[in-house]
Amino acid sequence: MNKRIISLAVLAAIAAPISQVQAAGFQLAEYSSTGLGRAFAGEAAMADNASAQGRNPAMLTYLEGRQLSAGGIYVMPNVDVHGDVTLASPFLGPQAMTMNADALDVAGDALVPNFYYSNQLNDQWTWGFALNSNYGLATEVPSTHPTAIFGNETAVTTVEFNPNIAYKINDEFSLGAGVRIVYGDGKIGASTPAWVDGIKAIPTLPAQVAAALPPSGTSLKTMEGDDIAFGWQLGASWQITPAHRLGFAYHSGVELELDGYASGLSYNGGQDVQIEGYMPLELPAFAELASHHQLTDNWAIHGSINWTQWSVFDELVAYFPGEQKPIGDLESDLVKEENFKDNWRFALGTTYQVNNDWVVRGGVALDNTAVEDEYRTITIPDSDRIWFSAGAGYQATKNLTVDFAVTYIKAHGDAPINESMNLLDLAQVSFDGKASGDVWLVGAQLSYRM
Repeated sequence: MNKRIISLAVLAAIAAPISQVQAAGFQLAEYSSTGLGRAFAGEAAMADNASAQGRNPAMLTYLEGRQLSAGGIYVMPNVDVHGDVTLASPFLGPQAMTMNADALDVAGDALVPNFYYSNQLNDQWTWGFALNSNYGLATEVPSTHPTAIFGNETAVTTVEFNPNIAYKINDEFSLGAGVRIVYGDGKIGASTPAWVDGIKAIPTLPAQVAAALPPSGTSLKTMEGDDIAFGWQLGASWQITPAHRLGFAYHSGVELELDGYASGLSYNGGQDVQIEGYMPLELPAFAELASHHQLTDNWAIHGSINWTQWSVFDELVAYFPGEQKPIGDLESDLVKEENFKDNWRFALGTTYQVNNDWVVRGGVALDNTAVEDEYRTITIPDSDRIWFSAGAGYQATKNLTVDFAVTYIKAHGDAPINESMNLLDLAQVSFDGKASGDVWLVGAQLSYRM
């Protein structure tokens, strides 16, 4: 495995290579544009095309012949963090110093692609494979921003490959299983804010103290690394009647060990060296219970209850097994305490077949945060979210279907952020603020029956 650098909080914010507004923590929900049009309601019980295996491998048994499905969802987040940084130090006098530390539009736009293939072997067996992403994040502020000391950049990318197999027991029951092969790559960094230069310029500040403070923009901690890990997934479906169906799917957790190097003033004292290290990161297990109900020949409703085991994400610890140790001969470093909790998502959607060529979809969802208020951080400003989705499918030819979808997600409720840290035993630095934001998702999916 190629070694690069680990991530300070690499996972501290694996919040969607996009932003934390799509799904709780750093989970991505955007596995297909077909499902996006109904807010991913009923996914584990539906089989529109080969992308169905992305949620429930058992749904492969509902796909005839050989099918391909590919597409992408473009994510346009608007994530803002408003607040103040406060400095308290005997060198600054009895009054604490407070300054504005708003961070606007901290997450950039991103494309989340996907690809799926299914092959029906006979009346009982169908196999397929999926290529998508279930986790990711990218947030950034300038290296001299007032909050840069808490983290100025975080980027996580995951790519997941799933070979799947499904078996139709009878007309009522089907089972499916697959392997999760996940590649993860992450980077995080923290740097010296511009206000440090202002402190150094205070005439009454002792010379030795001023000399200990690094210039603004100096890298304090940087980590980057990658790994490949494995998991599994299971699914089942129950066709209760021709018009009513239940689906259940479970995806196991995946334990990554981001292997690479650490650097920055806090680790190497300003020397031009990289320190070998790794950071364990457990991607949480998740499950879905879904139902699909065909009320008339043209109209169906469907819903989902989703659970994600975010409680496994409690802390980030970096380990340094090599001969070159960080300052102080550290064997490990507690990067951050996260203390996430399991979260739930509830979705309700509908599908209407307008005619032989067109189908329209809609859905709403409530996605609860995985973060308690007291543990929310600037790098993962997670909050409750409400989804509003609409989509359509067009039967372009006998074998080709094109799906389009758009979703608006709004952060809901209060999302306070309170962080503090000790600056070289010279000052106590605190951030007090809140997160807000929304996101637009636009997607397209091409599905072809071979």
